[in-house]
Amino acid sequence: MRTTVTLDEDLAAQLQELAHRTRKPFKAVLNEAIRNGLGGRNKATVARPFRVRARDCGLRPGLDDRRFNQLADELEVEAAAQKLAGGR
Repeated sequence: MRTTVTLDEDLAAQLQELAHRTRKPFKAVLNEAIRNGLGGRNKATVARPFRVRARDCGLRPGLDDRRFNQLADELEVEAAAQKLAGGR
């Protein structure tokens, strides 16, 4: 069905940008937007939930996970010392 509709400029710009980005005709983008807004037929498919498959990688031999904070502190002190030495 043909009809004349007056769109707000910002809405028309968004629709034109979406049409350009998706490489679809303006008419198709407008119809999809109206259908989605009305809760119509062409609802987007629901994506499956993202799941992470974790696996135990372990640490390299010789690394103690209980001393990571100590290592971070030592690196911070070293960086501060270098900054002070470079500032003189």
